[in-house]
Amino acid sequence: MTFSVTQNRKPLSPEKYTWDPKTKTFFTIENNLVLDFSGMDGVTFNTGYGCTFNTGWYCTFNTGGYCTFNTGGYCTFITGEGCTFTCGGNCVVIRRDVKGVTEIPEGKTIKLKECGVEGYDEVKPHTIVIDRKEITLSEESYEELKKSLS
Repeated sequence: MTFSVTQNRKPLSPEKYTWDPKTKTFFTIENNLVLDFSGMDGVTFNTGYGCTFNTGWYCTFNTGGYCTFNTGGYCTFITGEGCTFTCGGNCVVIRRDVKGVTEIPEGKTIKLKECGVEGYDEVKPHTIVIDRKEITLSEESYEELKKSLS
């Protein structure tokens, strides 16, 4: 089982997390990670906030707020506010701050509303053209670009 975990674009030291290959459970208290478990199904994650996940199906996530999830279907998310999701079918998010459950629509990208506010907004992709080449930006990249141009 191959996976990668980076923080600030550098590999995260294995001393800062635990990985149990038998139960497929990943645990860390670290924040702002990029976790690439692409092609791995049935993984359980326990992390800090601000993490980005790329996984397969049937995964469970227990995180802080402001995380980004790109997953297959049948996943459960227990999160805080401001998270962004693009998932396969049959996924739900359990919001700690509003004590509610939200079904994530298949094939759409959504972002949870701010702390204490139920619901989500659909995130539409932003496209720019450079040298006649179309480039699609994530919401985060779009906002950063917009800030840098103002």
